[in-house]
Amino acid sequence: MNSPFSSKNLRLFSKSIACKCLVLVGIALFCKALFLSYSPSNALNSSSSLFRARYMSDSSSTDGLRTNKFLEVPQIVWGLNNQKIAFARACLTARTMNRTLLMPSLSASLFYKEVDKLRPIPFDKVFQFERFNSLCNGFVRLARFSDVRNRTHSFDLEKGSGRRWTVERDMEQLKQSARNGSIDEFEVVRVTGKNPFLWHDHWPVEDYAKVFECMVVVDEISREADKVVMRIRQAGGNRIMTGLVPFVAVHMRIEIDWMIHCKKLEQRLKVSEICSSKREIMERVGNISGLKSPTVLYLAVADSLLEEKDKESSVLNGWRDGLVPFEKKKLGVKEEVYGKYSYLIQSAIDYEVCLRADVFVGNSFSTFSSLIVLERTQKMRRLGFTSSCEDGENEWRSYAYNLAGESERVPRRWMTNMSHSSLEAISYGSSSVSCSSE
Repeated sequence: MNSPFSSKNLRLFSKSIACKCLVLVGIALFCKALFLSYSPSNALNSSSSLFRARYMSDSSSTDGLRTNKFLEVPQIVWGLNNQKIAFARACLTARTMNRTLLMPSLSASLFYKEVDKLRPIPFDKVFQFERFNSLCNGFVRLARFSDVRNRTHSFDLEKGSGRRWTVERDMEQLKQSARNGSIDEFEVVRVTGKNPFLWHDHWPVEDYAKVFECMVVVDEISREADKVVMRIRQAGGNRIMTGLVPFVAVHMRIEIDWMIHCKKLEQRLKVSEICSSKREIMERVGNISGLKSPTVLYLAVADSLLEEKDKESSVLNGWRDGLVPFEKKKLGVKEEVYGKYSYLIQSAIDYEVCLRADVFVGNSFSTFSSLIVLERTQKMRRLGFTSSCEDGENEWRSYAYNLAGESERVPRRWMTNMSHSSLEAISYGSSSVSCSSE
């Protein structure tokens, strides 16, 4: 008869104890894992991997863009062209962080160094707020500060600077800010530091173009531009009696400040195709193919050039027969239209006038000219044109007078290359422009 303490029973008993221990260890590990999954430290780590899923399921979103998380940027400064780019860059930054951009202040006055003298002007005094959100629905979004529930619940995100702050580091900062739950939980992320125009550029031309298309000027500015365009066509109508009078807009950069800047730029870049003399501009514009005689010219020039006393130096003199030049003073709109407004609004009116011209001629190293050509390129592409290389009266034609075309005496046909991976050529200028948008 076997003893209850036989070797066989001992083995069975020891196995039973081992199994119970394993079960207890398993239960303990499971409980620990369950506890850790709800601990604050793990909550931050899990948010890093789940933030995309959380965005998609967030009930406070419009077509994937969160409407309850906001990005605030510094006041946008400098000229109209720089401010449009800075605003678009702020929108795309907010998109990258899956946040809604709080409507920024623009700057009505032009001061490059005396920042304290900049006069802020709300975005919706220049561009239509509701129209922007309607046209850009699902891509980027604007909100008013009144949409923020708790203004004190914000996180300051400082933009890096200097040579060590590379494009890669800048993008990593944006991504980390979105992934980091301790930052992303804030209702408002406030970017501090430099003007958005000086932020690193991470987005292709097509993304910027989408934002620019949503920036429709307010009705008041549009009506003022209509007045100027009507005055231009009426001025030509005194000489051309039939049909709608076409006109050519020339963004003529020959003022002293520009000539000093462009000469220095030519020296630094070791090129000779940035500055253009009055004579060179007149010759190349006069040789554009397809211009009927007479043709009305609208000269978009700096106000300093309107006060020239010397007849020989006047921008109105020296054009070939058949070209009939006007500027805002000769049209009688300098005080009647432009004089009522701040520098920024004046620029916006001139921008709209040039945009509506039948033919536009500008300088490829001017950001103002480059933005107009970008919008005109978009209009051509919507009509089915990806190139303006063929002769003919293509609608929305544009030229660069600082670059030679088929010969030295004609300007180069100009369309924006929509395949570029950044906005550098538009922001800072380029001599590598062509008649193709691809």
